[in-house]
Amino acid sequence: MKQKTEVAVFGGGCFWCTEAVFDELRGVVSVMPGYAGGSVKNPTYEQVCSGRTGHAEVIRIEFDPSRITYTDLLTVFFATHDPTTLNRQGNDVGTQYRSIILYRSEEQKREAESFIKELNDSSAHGKPVVTEVKPHDEFYEAEEYHRKYYENNSYRPYCQVIISPKLHKVHKQFTELLKSHSK
Repeated sequence: MKQKTEVAVFGGGCFWCTEAVFDELRGVVSVMPGYAGGSVKNPTYEQVCSGRTGHAEVIRIEFDPSRITYTDLLTVFFATHDPTTLNRQGNDVGTQYRSIILYRSEEQKREAESFIKELNDSSAHGKPVVTEVKPHDEFYEAEEYHRKYYENNSYRPYCQVIISPKLHKVHKQFTELLKSHSK
C-alpha cells in the first residue's frame, strides 16, 4: 500500500541549504529545489538571480504526515534561517532569498500564520518575522546541477562554511526528527 504524502513549499534563503537540511529529516520522502512565488513562467536560475522574476529559491518537500508533521517542518524551517531579515540570508541578498511559505491548503495557511504569531508574541527572534505566507501556485524545478548540491559538493567552500554548520545545528537540535534516529 502506497503511503499518503503531503507537500510543503518553503523558501529560507539558498535552496542548497534548505534542501540539505530537510533531506536529513525522517518522514521526508523527497526534497526538490526550485523556484516559486513569482510571475515568470519556466524561469532559469540566471533569471531568478536577476531579481526580476518575483520568484524565490524554494524547496518542495514531499513528506509522510504519519512520520513528521507540518508543524515539525515549520519548527525546523524557522530554526534554520533568519525569518526577520527581508530579502536576505547571510551574504545572499535579493528577493530570491526571501523567507516564504507557499501553503497548499487552508490548514497549512492557518498553521503557518499561527506559528509566526507565536514567534512574534514570544519575541523569540528579537525582531518581527517577515516571512511571506501566500498560496502555492506554480513550482518550477531547479536545474539538475542544483539538485542534491550539498550531497554532491560537500567539499566546496560554500558547503563547508555555510551548509555544514547548519546541518550540525540540525543534528544537535533536532535529533529526534532525523532519519538516522528513526527505527
